[in-house]
Amino acid sequence: MKAALTLILMAFAGSAAAHTGHIADAAGHDHWIAGAALGLALGLSAWAAIKSWKDADKQTAEEEAEETKESEGETA
Repeated sequence: MKAALTLILMAFAGSAAAHTGHIADAAGHDHWIAGAALGLALGLSAWAAIKSWKDADKQTAEEEAEETKESEGETA
């Protein structure tokens, strides 16, 4: 029963999927503004993700260097 209900709901969900092409219908010829806004949002999110990734790598390297100094101090 659960599988049948899942399949039925999945069949109806496919028709509700939208894409950015609908922006042209809603905004007329000014749809390029919405496209530019989407591109800007994608670019900013990618930039933030890369920046946080690099910051995390830098922090990990600093922690490893700190642990190395502590372990060398204990063995000496």
